[in-house]
Amino acid sequence: MTTQSDQWDLPEAARRRRAAGIYGTIVTAAVFAAAGDELTSDQLAISVFVTLLVYWLAEQYAYTLARYATPRHLPTSAQVHSSLATTWPMVSSTFIPMAALLVADVLGASTHVASDIGLGVAIALLLVHGWSAGRAAGLRGTRLVVVVLIAGALGAIMVSLKAGLELLGH
Repeated sequence: MTTQSDQWDLPEAARRRRAAGIYGTIVTAAVFAAAGDELTSDQLAISVFVTLLVYWLAEQYAYTLARYATPRHLPTSAQVHSSLATTWPMVSSTFIPMAALLVADVLGASTHVASDIGLGVAIALLLVHGWSAGRAAGLRGTRLVVVVLIAGALGAIMVSLKAGLELLGH
C-alpha cells in the first residue's frame, strides 16, 4: 500500500516521468483540438509527434541548464542523456492517441471523426494519469475523485477549445 509520504519518497526521476506523461497527454489533446479538423489524419499524427518532440527538447534544454549548469561548466553528456531518457514519456504519451486516430482513419472514419476519437483517447488517458497519480500519492475517496476530476477538467478544456474553433470556422 502506497502512502502519501511514499509519493514524495519516490526518486525524482519517477516523479518527472509521471509529470512528463501527463504534460505530453495534455499537449497531445491540445493539438488534436486545435488542428484536428484542419489536417488529414496523417498530417495530424505527424504534427502531434513533432510538436511533442519540440516541447520535450525545449523543456529538457531549460531544465538541464537550470539543474546542472554551473559557472563555466555545462551539463555532462550523461546528465543530458539521463534527463532525456527520464522524460521520454512526454513524447511516448502521444502514441496511443495517435494510434487511435490512425486506426479510425484506416477504418474509414472522416478526419473530423478520427481526430475526435484521438482526442477522446487522450482525455481518457488524462483520467488514467489522474487516477494513477492520485493512487500513488495515497489518495482515497473524495481526494482521489477530485484529482481525477481535475484531469478530466483539463480534457474538457480541450473539448471546449475544439468546439470554439469549430464555431469560429463556420
